[in-house]
Amino acid sequence: MKRSEINAALKEMEQMVKEYRFALPPFCSFTPEQWQKKGHDYDEIRDNMLGWDITDYGMGNFNKMGFSLITIRNGNLKMKKYPKTYAEKLLYLKEGQYSPMHFHWSKMEDIINRGGGNALIRVYNATPDEDLDRKSEVHVHVDGREIVVPAGSQVRLVPGESITIYPYLYHDFEVESGSGPVLLGEVSQCNDDNTDNRFYEKLGRFPAIEEDEAPYRLLCNEYPVAE
Repeated sequence: MKRSEINAALKEMEQMVKEYRFALPPFCSFTPEQWQKKGHDYDEIRDNMLGWDITDYGMGNFNKMGFSLITIRNGNLKMKKYPKTYAEKLLYLKEGQYSPMHFHWSKMEDIINRGGGNALIRVYNATPDEDLDRKSEVHVHVDGREIVVPAGSQVRLVPGESITIYPYLYHDFEVESGSGPVLLGEVSQCNDDNTDNRFYEKLGRFPAIEEDEAPYRLLCNEYPVAE
């Protein structure tokens, strides 16, 4: 992705967050220049990859496959000095964008429609060999209500609704056509994008960046090391 595309995506998400009056922590407004001066007192943000994030899954077509997000809080299963057992994110998807089919080996999460359009979450059970189970019904928990849906069904979340995603539950998500962009929340166990994502098809995670302009915000994998 071009840095100009990333900057535009971050500003668009920032505007959506403001529209729905979700106040972000101060570190989300740090400029790249300010990050150069931040000491070890901010290592939790660096080590646990808090802050702004963009994914195009390495496919180079962000408007079709990818979305913008912010990790607000997160623990770290590999570093004992961060005992927090939970994480929280905001995700922003426009119509036409898609997050591909995947599951998590360890993480359980709630995906919450915080505002905007309607989210569609497709679900499958995983087989013992981690394939899609295209036959068995899926038990889905939506805001405390258990429903049973056929394999491959899309669960529709209107603003305020949420779905619980258990480990080994394959899921993808997109925006219902005509409903407008969606601001999603995610409340989960600790998040580790490096080791806990099992994509059905082999995909990347972070975009290769073409530096055609200065960064508006640093992404969570770009922070300078504290001196």
